[in-house]
Amino acid sequence: SKATPRAATAKFAANGRESHRKDLGMMAVAYGNVYVAQIAMGSNPAQTVRAFHEAESYPGPSLILAYSHCIAHGIDMSTSMTHQKDIVRSGLWPLYRFDPRKAHAGDHPFHLDSRKPDLRFRDVAMKEARFAMLTRSNPEQANRLFDLAQKDINDTWHLYEQMAGVDRDIADVT
Repeated sequence: SKATPRAATAKFAANGRESHRKDLGMMAVAYGNVYVAQIAMGSNPAQTVRAFHEAESYPGPSLILAYSHCIAHGIDMSTSMTHQKDIVRSGLWPLYRFDPRKAHAGDHPFHLDSRKPDLRFRDVAMKEARFAMLTRSNPEQANRLFDLAQKDINDTWHLYEQMAGVDRDIADVT
């Protein structure tokens, strides 16, 4: 998948994915007339419900991107909800909503629902087999890709902050 994060091993990237993951949400936001939300139910159930309500009420096309772990990620499924919180806290999967109706009302249409990342991506990623495998097989490559992935996350967060406006109110994600 083109949405696989940098540094993850996959069928098509045994030495770790080299490129930044495709941001499908921002592709849809670029149209300007699509309601878009990025959610992780385990991280913020209230934001998830809010996104579904807004998407359903939007008179045009709506897209909800939901983080979902799978067995290939190799995480302990008993910790899946905590893992979703950590993925959001690392910045790999920021929660947001883009509602074009708000622009017509003079508000920022893009709203960040998660806080600034406060966990290192590497620390969260190492809980998933798709990232940990590369560390065991090629530690130098893994370190290089983790550094690039962290830069991707920081750059994306900066862009999202700009899109949301500097003086925004962030809901509590705990």
